[in-house]
Amino acid sequence: MKRALPWIAGVLILTLVLVVGLTQARGGSETEAPDARFSLDAARAKLAGSPAQLASLHKQSAQLLEGGLPAFERRLADLKGKPVVINKWASWCNPCRAEFPVFQQVATSHGKRVAFLGVNSEDSEDAAHTFLSEAPVPYPSYSDPDEDIKDGLGASFGLPDTAFYDRKGELAYLKQGPYSEGSDLRADIERCALAEECEGG
Repeated sequence: MKRALPWIAGVLILTLVLVVGLTQARGGSETEAPDARFSLDAARAKLAGSPAQLASLHKQSAQLLEGGLPAFERRLADLKGKPVVINKWASWCNPCRAEFPVFQQVATSHGKRVAFLGVNSEDSEDAAHTFLSEAPVPYPSYSDPDEDIKDGLGASFGLPDTAFYDRKGELAYLKQGPYSEGSDLRADIERCALAEECEGG
């Protein structure tokens, strides 16, 4: 028995190393809590002095707005002349949750030039409110219980989706799937929302 003890201990140590290694390789999984380092107050401070159209969005940071498609279309009309980035998400969608830190970061850095909006689709209102309190973004989201906004965007192939509207209020590009890097989102903003024409969209 004494001879077997070192062998058993070695197997246990190896098993522990493998479990820890696999956990780290998965990056903590997509259900990992949002980045707690983001501060909505700090983001609002950075966005202070934005044009009125955009400042009205920042005042409604992390809010879930009612009114469906009519309210959403009125907001888009109010934002005409500004490029608009619209992110469709749901609280139960792991890729959506994983990309929220990207939108926290980029909406803060670009929010004085670009309008950001969220569309909460295929979700319960309570779950959406809870998630926004955990992962606040410096712009509001519209609740889309009947999926009319989703249909209007043409974003019907899953979650998340991100739509880019140019200054004329026209849809320039629809990105299907999540953003994993802020640099990719910033590049699409420059290419499709801020440019005269979306190249390669």
